Amino acid sequence: MKQLDVHLMHPVEQINIIIGRIYRSGMTTTSGGNISIKDDNGDIWITPSGVDKGNLTTADIMCVKRDGTVIGPHKPSSEYPFHKAIYEARPEIKAVIHAHPPALVAFSIVGKIPDTKIVPQAYDVCGDIGFAPYGTPGSEDLGKKIAAQFEDKRYRAVIMENHGIVLGGTDMMDAYQRFETLEFCCRTIINAERLGKVNYLSDEQVMSYVNHIPANISHFMDIEYPSDERTLRTEMVNIIRRSCDQGLMISTYGTVSVRWRNDDFLITPRNVARWDISPSDIVQIKSGMAEAGKTPSRSVALHQRIYQLNPHINSIICTQPINLMAHAVSGSKFDVRTIPESWIFLQDVPSIPFGLIYNEVDRVAKMFNNNRVVMVENDSVFVTGDKLLNTFDYLEVAEFSANSLVMASSIGELQPIGDKEIEDLRIAFNVK
Repeated sequence: MKQLDVHLMHPVEQINIIIGRIYRSGMTTTSGGNISIKDDNGDIWITPSGVDKGNLTTADIMCVKRDGTVIGPHKPSSEYPFHKAIYEARPEIKAVIHAHPPALVAFSIVGKIPDTKIVPQAYDVCGDIGFAPYGTPGSEDLGKKIAAQFEDKRYRAVIMENHGIVLGGTDMMDAYQRFETLEFCCRTIINAERLGKVNYLSDEQVMSYVNHIPANISHFMDIEYPSDERTLRTEMVNIIRRSCDQGLMISTYGTVSVRWRNDDFLITPRNVARWDISPSDIVQIKSGMAEAGKTPSRSVALHQRIYQLNPHINSIICTQPINLMAHAVSGSKFDVRTIPESWIFLQDVPSIPFGLIYNEVDRVAKMFNNNRVVMVENDSVFVTGDKLLNTFDYLEVAEFSANSLVMASSIGELQPIGDKEIEDLRIAFNVK
């Protein structure tokens, strides 16, 4: 994936950005977690011990030189021994993240390894997950136990018994995306378990996702960027970043498109981290072809067909918020008839089987004649609307409602609104 240009950033800058992102996302505490980078000289740059993660600066990042000399104003993280052990066990790993995000910690304290095959791309990002037996934090023993797991090259992530998670990557963004995706999987699984049984994808279904990613997309060269097109690019980027800030997208997944002229539209690119997307990354689609030098999101054909068959739709968001996905991976009905405002905004939300968006594009596109939101089992949720801000609002309403339904499942049976009450809402708010 294209990311922050880590190769042009000093390790202290990379660490400061990513630890701040982890803290603001609620995946570590003021004192918890540590991350590091091993540079080409063999020096290890690492977060300090006992410094507020919410106010960390580049000046706080410590360096442990190859000869063991420590440079910086603090002590290196107390978990430095296992960072060093991982780098020694796996020379291709250049960045390590350790933290205590709530859902991954939940798995660590019950001794379970999460199955990431709840959505197709998650397994590709996370791979197989190792499990390290308990060791005293900061000890050489813990370092040996973790390194022993990383010696198995299948593992780029290891759950630490009664502790948390540690992940490696070829660079800092590679490690971060794995970390963020794995916590997304764990939160989704836990919420889905509250609703019912989690349905996992088979290896064949995961491969079907890979096989249906468009490989040979035609491109056009005579690209124009008039002012109205540039305005849409900026609007898209603002909504994408807002979605990431609010937990409605993660760096590895989320597609946004906006109709531009007639059936031509703009869409997010493939393999660009959503946190760091810029207007220049957005892909223009004209007459079914993509602007030269860029690759659009995997669902570009479906977006195009939705626009062609639904003149009232001018924007589409496809993403994976954890509470909506809890419904999507459990097969539990997302019943918006439980909250009047939700039904007014969304109407009834149908769910379609995994794979349908690849195999029956026209059938799926036609569903949006009468449905604003469609859920795809073990894949994503599609939200459509006129203006992009309205579409984003519908997404927020859907995820807030799904969150309430997940919470309600723990305290009692749902009490949906009846047909008469729905008809009253339809009349009172002129819902067609």
